[in-house]
Amino acid sequence: MTTALRVRLLLGTKKGAFIAESDAARRSWTLRGPFCETWPINHVIADPASGAIHAGGGNAWFGPAVWTSTDLGASWTHSSAGLAYPAGTEPVKSVWSLAAGHGALYAGVEPAGLFRSADGGHTWQHIAGLQDHPSRPHWNPGGAGLILHSLVLHPADTAQIWVGVSAAGVFHTDDGGITWQPRNRGTRSDFMPEGQRYPEFGQCVHCLVMAPGGTERLYQQNHCGMYRSDDGGRAWTSIEAGLPSSFGFPAAAHPRDPETLFLLPLNGDTAGRYVPEARAAVWRTRDGGAHWQALRDGLPQESAYFGVLRQAMATDRLDPAGVYFGTGGGALFASADEGEHWTCIAQHLPAIHSVETLVGAA
Repeated sequence: MTTALRVRLLLGTKKGAFIAESDAARRSWTLRGPFCETWPINHVIADPASGAIHAGGGNAWFGPAVWTSTDLGASWTHSSAGLAYPAGTEPVKSVWSLAAGHGALYAGVEPAGLFRSADGGHTWQHIAGLQDHPSRPHWNPGGAGLILHSLVLHPADTAQIWVGVSAAGVFHTDDGGITWQPRNRGTRSDFMPEGQRYPEFGQCVHCLVMAPGGTERLYQQNHCGMYRSDDGGRAWTSIEAGLPSSFGFPAAAHPRDPETLFLLPLNGDTAGRYVPEARAAVWRTRDGGAHWQALRDGLPQESAYFGVLRQAMATDRLDPAGVYFGTGGGALFASADEGEHWTCIAQHLPAIHSVETLVGAA
């Protein structure tokens, strides 16, 4: 007997977590939530190994915590045990990013640092090597603060992790976090003085994702351009030609094709940070960034003054792949055919901070 598949969208918002659900056809959706007692939630993910859902968030008032549900959102617990820096240092304000893999759960926090849990989020240990990097005293905050917002785990090598820090750049470890190296060669810092715009670190990376297929291909949306690396970030190549703007936040990789990527550019850092010309489009490449196509069918084409945040776009693993994004105004859009056609499946939610997918049995 074939088990029916359910597609779930895991949403982190300004006022709690939500879950949108559909069958494999992805035509009709239901919405549950808010969860996590309406805490500010920055990122919600599913652990593919355990099936647990984890939601990271907090702020300077609530403090940091990771919420966990083992029953698809019916009930939740949360813990901040160990999510703290040593006494006398700046406290952890919130959890900004989560990643499950390597037999553990990882959390990126503000101010920028990395924590690991070996027990499903009940307790946490600081991976001090990142904050011990010699460049750390020179890291400066981006507009949202000094945050570790992107976490990429190597799919096969448990010792390799990439992180994106705003505004310090991309860093990589190949020894489980003991030592780290900046990987920013080829990415610009247009806000730096002339002659200093390609530093070793200090770039304002906005989003970092890995392509499928077991290679070391990475894509990076930066404050100052769109880039691809084919060697794990040792060198970056600009792929922004053909895009309406070099500025944006989210990027979402195709689940099977390393050449396909989805972006949602904004009109610039000082021009309002909304979709160019107030006409919404998701931009897709099928050749690793050599060419781009605007996908607009079903998206608002006038008076669309919304932005989409760095973790608020995702794909599912079905064929054709679903693509999803949420806006700062609380609208959630879905495509069941890799961006060819779009539907607004929810409105009037709190500001959507993150979108991730979970495909599994009903």
